[in-house]
Amino acid sequence: MTLLAVSDAATNNLALTQLLDPMYLLQETWLKNAVLPAILAIVFIETGLLFPILPGDSLLFTGGMLAAQENPVVNIWVLVPLVTVVAFLGDQTAYWIGRRIGPALFNKEDTRFFKKSYVTETHEFFEKHGPKTIILARFVPIVRTFMPVLAGVSKMDYRKFVIFDIVGAVLWAGGITTLGYFLGNVPFIRDHIEAIFLLIVFVSILPGIITVGKKLIAKRSAPAVGNDAELASVTENS
Repeated sequence: MTLLAVSDAATNNLALTQLLDPMYLLQETWLKNAVLPAILAIVFIETGLLFPILPGDSLLFTGGMLAAQENPVVNIWVLVPLVTVVAFLGDQTAYWIGRRIGPALFNKEDTRFFKKSYVTETHEFFEKHGPKTIILARFVPIVRTFMPVLAGVSKMDYRKFVIFDIVGAVLWAGGITTLGYFLGNVPFIRDHIEAIFLLIVFVSILPGIITVGKKLIAKRSAPAVGNDAELASVTENS
């Protein structure tokens, strides 16, 4: 039984590894006969149908790299505009899924894991930080899948969402695919593309993390300061 369990785990890990390996998907499976439709389908599923466990950045980079080969399986002038459009449509789908879910959440009673105030706070967050979040979230795996849903649930202004979602789709889908086309043959970049983008995003949001950290520290120290003041007052009166 133990050997069987180990074998099943190894098989599952191998399947997941292959699923997340765009080079394997696009060159070693039946998808090699439909590279362009496969890339477009995977991008839409990841961004629009709430399925985050798919290759994102690496898929686009690999698509651009394949387009740069001597006998390309896909044309870069077709690939870039199409993945940009599909990335945009995926986010739009997820946004409207969120808009449909939102009213049901507001009608739901508060529980241990869900409170209506969470939705209100999310709405306030997107109204204040939405544009930057929409763009940066594109470059973070899993986050890019659920960000547009949260924007929809919080009923972020749709016009604002569309404008910055277009910018995010162009920079992410079009930009990474283009990078793959020109830099796909550079080993270091090819092997560390997702880590590079995560680092860029982390540096971009670092000021926000510092601000949130300062607020949390201030909230934790506030009761202590209040208790010290109360103790001092009692001491003076006595």
